[in-house]
Amino acid sequence: MHHFIDRRRNPSGKSLSNRQRLMRRARHYIKETVDKSVANRSIRDTKDGSLSGHEIITIPVKGITEPRFVHSSAGDLRHKVFPGNKDFVTGDRLPRPKLNGAEPGQKSSKDGEGEDEFSFGLTRNEYLDILFEGLELPDLSKRSVGKQETISQCRGGITTSGSPSNLNLVRTMRHSLGRRIALQRPSDAEIQRLEAQMERLLRINNPTAEILDQHKKLSQCLEKMERRRSVIGFIDPVDLRFNTFRPETRPNYKAVIFCLMDVSGSMQEREKDLAKRFFMLVHLFIDSVYAETEIVFIRHTQIAEDVNEETFFYDQQTGGTIVSSALEKMRDIIADRYSPDEWNIYGAQASDGENYSQDSAKCADLLSKALLPVCQYYAYVEIIPEREKKLLTTADAGGELWQAYRRVQQIWPRFDIERVANRDHIYPLFRTLFSPKLTGSGA
Repeated sequence: MHHFIDRRRNPSGKSLSNRQRLMRRARHYIKETVDKSVANRSIRDTKDGSLSGHEIITIPVKGITEPRFVHSSAGDLRHKVFPGNKDFVTGDRLPRPKLNGAEPGQKSSKDGEGEDEFSFGLTRNEYLDILFEGLELPDLSKRSVGKQETISQCRGGITTSGSPSNLNLVRTMRHSLGRRIALQRPSDAEIQRLEAQMERLLRINNPTAEILDQHKKLSQCLEKMERRRSVIGFIDPVDLRFNTFRPETRPNYKAVIFCLMDVSGSMQEREKDLAKRFFMLVHLFIDSVYAETEIVFIRHTQIAEDVNEETFFYDQQTGGTIVSSALEKMRDIIADRYSPDEWNIYGAQASDGENYSQDSAKCADLLSKALLPVCQYYAYVEIIPEREKKLLTTADAGGELWQAYRRVQQIWPRFDIERVANRDHIYPLFRTLFSPKLTGSGA
């Protein structure tokens, strides 16, 4: 019979099994709360704030209640025993309990019982797992890359032989201590105590025969202990324990995602905020699910720049609008650093749809001829004014850039374009773009 022991440590002050049971039972309510929290969270909080510790969420109490059998409050007379009764005597009438209490958020009442809400903390990993549940990078199966494999070393347990560099000191000392205790090897403290007794006897003036005899016995005992210590070593070859490693074969999926954002003068604070929220979700998703995937940040006005994460999200630089500059920068970076034969390449672009006259046709040409042939997937998000929400349901209407991209989309199925008007649209749009799709044949 096999015995499986769960050695995962419980969180501080919590029972791991109870927490897992709560997460399973209330997952629907937790998922709803996490999804709603995205729209109200600030960008810096999403990246560096509460997610670095615990995210406090609140769910209805009804989401954690367990079914149980109870007596109906209506029906025939029943006899009950109330231990510790100090308020009632024979013949008193008990008030019938209320059938329904006030629900949270409804009008208050002078009587009846209501339900409260339950708050608890999610760890960063729990929050991100729920937030990105069911999402993946589309079509992550690049030609020969999917066939390549990397061999990495993973822990294979403990063995009694191995290289000195793999010596496990803790396990070795543990076995050494157990052996010394079992074989009753004299300790340093025992020998020092015996030597101290002999020294006290030697300092006695005019020792009697009894004292000399006692000293002789102590000397013989000390000699015996020294011999035993020399026979039973502190460390024996049988105590040695070594870490062992075994090779593990993994598919070598190499992916890079390009984030392109318009920061020109036509992009006001609202538009930039929505674009940053979209890219923040992309960044968190890639960072949490695909740890080995690289991210390239490109921001553009009339000039495109390859920047770091901090500059991409928080720099205040602005200027004119030439969208093709960002696409050209992406093309050049791919040529210099990311061979399409070795990398799965993805693109995500956000803009308000404004562009320099006649540049939109150039953008469509760059996408069709230079980028989409080497990309596994490319997503374009256009941020529109709230007063133009009707455009969300009218894909045929739009500016020059939108119309140019629409024509490209009809040719390339791996190219998606969507619109957003406010914060509430960001997360549903993100899930739409990165939901699992059928694997195609690749670029």
